[in-house]
Amino acid sequence: MLKIRRSTGQDFPEILRIQAEAFGQYEGTYEVTAWTKETLENIKLNALDKVILVAEWETKVVGSVRYGIAGGVCIIRLLSVSPAHQGRGIGKALIQEIEVLATEAHKFYVCTMLRTPRNITLFLNLGYRPEALLPDHYNRTDFICFAKYR
Repeated sequence: MLKIRRSTGQDFPEILRIQAEAFGQYEGTYEVTAWTKETLENIKLNALDKVILVAEWETKVVGSVRYGIAGGVCIIRLLSVSPAHQGRGIGKALIQEIEVLATEAHKFYVCTMLRTPRNITLFLNLGYRPEALLPDHYNRTDFICFAKYR
């Protein structure tokens, strides 16, 4: 059974472990240490101004996502699902929960690495449309950004 809820500080170590596993799949394709080596201190700071959601599968945290709203735009970041649990609709459920919770947002914005076809397909299937390419952007990584309007 899948359950989406707001994270607590107790979830942070598991969120970081899952994030490292999920982004670690792209090691060699991209420079991913910014995501695989994020510190506990950093996620605590992030939680001060962003909402962090977790996905539980049979009471075990298996995914997370962060979002914040600025000027009516909901910026979605760091969607991560444990590789062992990918393909079960967990990422989709996390994004859909944001769309329900972020009632003050008129636009949703998310970026992913350009060579991640599974992520790109997820966002397209959820009604997001490509809005920008960011070549050689963060850690020399190419990103594609998507937007969806309410």
